[in-house]
Amino acid sequence: MKDKKVKDWMHRGVITCRPETPIAEVAAVMDFHDISALVAVAENGAPLGVISRTDLVNARFIQPYMKHWRGLNAEHLMTQPVVSVSPDSTIEEAVQLLNEKRIHRLVVVERESARIRPVGILSVTDLARHVGEETKSEE
Repeated sequence: MKDKKVKDWMHRGVITCRPETPIAEVAAVMDFHDISALVAVAENGAPLGVISRTDLVNARFIQPYMKHWRGLNAEHLMTQPVVSVSPDSTIEEAVQLLNEKRIHRLVVVERESARIRPVGILSVTDLARHVGEETKSEE
């Protein structure tokens, strides 16, 4: 596993939203694409935050205590700043970062000229799937 890179295990492609996207739309996009998180991006495509199904559930749980629930946007619930890695980072580095930050996913980013853009996601689920596959191939 030491020589494995994030690009070998990551999920390519990122579904994004803007920070001002209403929470209802965020939930609908997640449902439509059957994904557990969106990356909120700036106008130039740079990642700003991550909003997950867990964030939505937690917000819904406290809804009775919030008078302005319907006015919430992605920026109100997203986790920021984005915790990211490059496709060439090692899986070992990625796992260490996930553990240190106590998070479930990393945004995989590439530098394009002067800007950074998200190109994939590496989640705990991806790690579990690949570790399971490697374990089977070793037997």
